[in-house]
Amino acid sequence: MESMTAAAVAIQARLFARLREQAGVDKETVHVPEGSAVKDVYAALRDAHPSLEPNLDSVRPAINQEFSDWDAVVGEGDEVAFIPPVSGGANTVGVMFEVTADPLDARRAESAVTHARAGAICTFTGIVRDSSRGRTVTHLEYEAFAEMATAQMRKIADEIADRWPEARVAMAHRTGRLEIGEASVVVSTSAPHRAEAIEACKWGIDRLKESVPIWKKEHAADGTYWIEGDEAVKATS
Repeated sequence: MESMTAAAVAIQARLFARLREQAGVDKETVHVPEGSAVKDVYAALRDAHPSLEPNLDSVRPAINQEFSDWDAVVGEGDEVAFIPPVSGGANTVGVMFEVTADPLDARRAESAVTHARAGAICTFTGIVRDSSRGRTVTHLEYEAFAEMATAQMRKIADEIADRWPEARVAMAHRTGRLEIGEASVVVSTSAPHRAEAIEACKWGIDRLKESVPIWKKEHAADGTYWIEGDEAVKATS
């Protein structure tokens, strides 16, 4: 995999969640010919780790913490992350973006978006429940690509700014082990009127679930599963 040639470039590959378990590593230096694409980096990883997911439709690549196409060309020193499906302007309206192992405080998020023109604050708090897909859940684990996750949260804040210019938003997500009843995510938005605050909050949590690289592992009575979109995939460890 790491055969060196005069025209080779070194790529820092990173793997997360189920892909990390399949490969047995979370990062690796990969040498590929100059002019190679992201898909060539993944092919080299699969040569070294045959258990890696073969279906590219089930993996999303990112170059230097920005989502990319499989045909995007990589260069010397690039960081290329391979991400399984998630569990989901300059004058930004975002005021707090956090990925943390500490317990979440919805009141803190609300305080962050409070200001004199805010006539309404809407907060969504996601709670760990004791059942999922007909299984009894004992606890959850969350894993994140933290640097990219907060960057994606800021992009969502920019989207909210385009749609609701007077809104402000705060987002926080837990990582690590969470017990039943604990908060896993908080999104709080403020706006002059309740309709905008509610709409912005719904947009924020929906987009967070779609695009922020955070993964959920469910520990259930019959085994352990990675939750990828609407699918539950058996964990390998």
